[in-house]
Amino acid sequence: MSYAEVNGINLYFETHGAGRPLILLHGGLGSGEMFGASLPAFAENHQVILVDLQGHGRTADVDRPLDYTLMADDVAALIDHLGLDRPDVVGFSLGGGVGLHLASRHPGKVGRLVATSAGIRRTAFYPDLLEQQAQVNAAAVEFMKETPMYELYQRVAPRPEDFPRLLDKIGEAMQRDFDFTEEVRGLQVPTLIMGADADMVPPSHFAEIFALLDGGQRDGGWMRDGRPKGGHALAILPGTTHYDIIDSPLFATTALAFLSQEM
Repeated sequence: MSYAEVNGINLYFETHGAGRPLILLHGGLGSGEMFGASLPAFAENHQVILVDLQGHGRTADVDRPLDYTLMADDVAALIDHLGLDRPDVVGFSLGGGVGLHLASRHPGKVGRLVATSAGIRRTAFYPDLLEQQAQVNAAAVEFMKETPMYELYQRVAPRPEDFPRLLDKIGEAMQRDFDFTEEVRGLQVPTLIMGADADMVPPSHFAEIFALLDGGQRDGGWMRDGRPKGGHALAILPGTTHYDIIDSPLFATTALAFLSQEM
């Protein structure tokens, strides 16, 4: 359990296990603790670094927006701070988006990437979900008090009273239009696009992302020479949702299978 001063933020991280370095990036309103169900599998043969992103978990907020690029630069600086040699990265939801930007902006710092449940275009999200996201702000604190996210924040945050501020920032971030098509199209890091079969976006969106990475364009062939040129892959986990995919045994099994492939 440690902190690293990077980019003006006191970034919390903790390390588990030993082996090839693997960074896990959590979802919005969560922390590294979100990976509790899958952590033992990841840490069996890896040095796992759990990171609490800006304003989440044990990392206090700073005076800047919640922005994928800024948080990706934080993780890149942490990689340098720890002297890691191209660690693999597994990100979920918000962390998946941060992972995609990390691989896009700092390709030389990442070995392989697993981006889970991370839509790359705001318009891909279901309309009713976008309506719900519009209600996320400080005024929702009373409702959130009954949720695990609130309990976690109150238990571990350096300033528990900042939860309304986090809701405001998350809500503002979700209202910003975004489209990461070009960032994904240019990825040089072998990437697994993973999603639930009942996610916040339709499965077709994950297939669309895969197509940007040269996936699904041709038969893979007996000799596998038709697979995506960059070593990318796609996985839709059956019987899962956005809210339980990282608790499924299939999550760690699928991610580790991809990470263990030769470069």
